[in-house]
Amino acid sequence: MAYRDNTKRIRIGNREIGGGSPVLIQSMTNTRTEDIAATVTQIHRLEEAGCEIIRCAVPTMEAAHALKEIKKQISIPLVADIHFDYRLAIAAVENGADKIRINPGNIGSRERVEAVVNAAKERHVPIRVGVNSGSLEKELISKYRGVTAEGLVESALDKARLIEDMGYDNLVISIKSSDVLMCARAHELIAERTSYPLHVGITEAGTLHSGNIKSSLGLGIILYQGIGDTIRVSLTGDPLEEVRSAKQILRTMGLRKGGIEVVSCPTCGRTKIDLIGLANQVETMVSGMDGLELKVAVMGCVVNGPGEAREADIGIAGGIGEGLLIKKGEVVRKVPEKELLSVLKDELLHWKK
Repeated sequence: MAYRDNTKRIRIGNREIGGGSPVLIQSMTNTRTEDIAATVTQIHRLEEAGCEIIRCAVPTMEAAHALKEIKKQISIPLVADIHFDYRLAIAAVENGADKIRINPGNIGSRERVEAVVNAAKERHVPIRVGVNSGSLEKELISKYRGVTAEGLVESALDKARLIEDMGYDNLVISIKSSDVLMCARAHELIAERTSYPLHVGITEAGTLHSGNIKSSLGLGIILYQGIGDTIRVSLTGDPLEEVRSAKQILRTMGLRKGGIEVVSCPTCGRTKIDLIGLANQVETMVSGMDGLELKVAVMGCVVNGPGEAREADIGIAGGIGEGLLIKKGEVVRKVPEKELLSVLKDELLHWKK
């Protein structure tokens, strides 16, 4: 995988994207931004889970003003998401947003877009130019006879050029579609035509199940080509799940190190324990252990457990009333079934690198 490291480097608060920097994980709060306490609480949970950039909706002037206090209580960059009202974008910048997300097409006249650009320019705040397949201009739909990857790219580049003409190039581009293959194709095309860093995601991907499948496929195709500088997995649910999924996608693609990978076998007729429950418990238990870089195996039976866990650093395999603790494919000892989880946890907490 040849990673695209020739993108423009953009600073967002205390982090950078582009120019070969690590791909950063984003999510978006689903609290009312006006509710400062609830929003800060959620951001702290997301920070702990591994979120590196957070975005908040700014639908009201009260929300724009709330950003100032929210910023004081968090440590990751804050992005303000604005639609329609240019005054909200200006207020968000004035209240400390580290980046703003706008679609110049729905902000209004050129004069209003320029007012936003001037506010961002004054404070060196980057602008994310966002284009979604659901908001593609009618002229481009007509030109390309429908919503197409080519239309998305033209729309995004037109908007970037508009801001460039206003004397500002501190930009990030995002082109999103809920159509996985269209989204992948659009990123292939735009990567050839711009050096701006790209915010990548499959928009409106869906619920936890379907959304994870679509996001994994789409982001996998795009990232494998070395395209993408920051990602968001868009899921209908708890934003924590977005961060967990993004971390797993980056680890699977080899773009993120650290953390524990859990592998588990499918259940079969030999399984005599609650393997599904045990695997889920293990995954939850290790989710915060980013300081370790290990592979943990959770196997359903003692017949194939040691062999299947051979490539894992450590693993457990269930039996009838007892199970095995396995290291590098070798059985270390037998453990009562009810103690499997606690024994594994103790081993990990005292793991020597």
